[in-house]
Amino acid sequence: MPDCLTLAPTADPNVFLAPDGTRRSPPAGWACLPPGDAGLTRRVKQAGPSWAVIEKRGRKAFSKGLWAPRENIEAAKTALEAERATEGYAKKRAAATQRREHAQAVYVVSFEEEVLAFLRFAPRWMDLGRAIARKVTEHATPVGSGTVARTERIPVAERAEAAVIAWMRHQTTAYDSMAIPRIAGKRREVRRELATISRAVLDLHRRDAPHAPAACPLCAHGS
Repeated sequence: MPDCLTLAPTADPNVFLAPDGTRRSPPAGWACLPPGDAGLTRRVKQAGPSWAVIEKRGRKAFSKGLWAPRENIEAAKTALEAERATEGYAKKRAAATQRREHAQAVYVVSFEEEVLAFLRFAPRWMDLGRAIARKVTEHATPVGSGTVARTERIPVAERAEAAVIAWMRHQTTAYDSMAIPRIAGKRREVRRELATISRAVLDLHRRDAPHAPAACPLCAHGS
């Protein structure tokens, strides 16, 4: 595949920062292909030289488009549109969609089971545990949700635990209305403190002993 240079954006939409610190502008005859169509982007990269403009925010990277010769972009678009108009392509897309939907359905079921395993509520609180597991799963597993349940960097058991703690932070604490100072590490500190409280609430339901549901921040979500 021809070289694709990765550049960073600047305040000027037509000036980019190269890895060596130099500032570069696209050559004459180049155009920007917006992000969003991976197949088209791949073909343009294969057709000749290109610049991938990537903005980094913390650990995340966001595509700001691919610069390449305009003729390469137009040729790739034409070829891909013709291919996508065929019956064979439509059948392949339908089959791929069906596979993804099946995989998602299987993942939702397995994730809810992992959440239940993490909760491990006592028999007295099992109905509550099932209700919480369902709500956490519904919130965390949709494709594109960006939640920890969608990452593949950690085992699914760890995803389930993190998803429960995150859900409880928003649903059973005052986190969303807190005025947290804009101090480095302060928000992380608050999250740790709330996670400790949430784990204590979970432990309360892992014991087969009664408590007053009206005073429990978790029991209110069991209906």
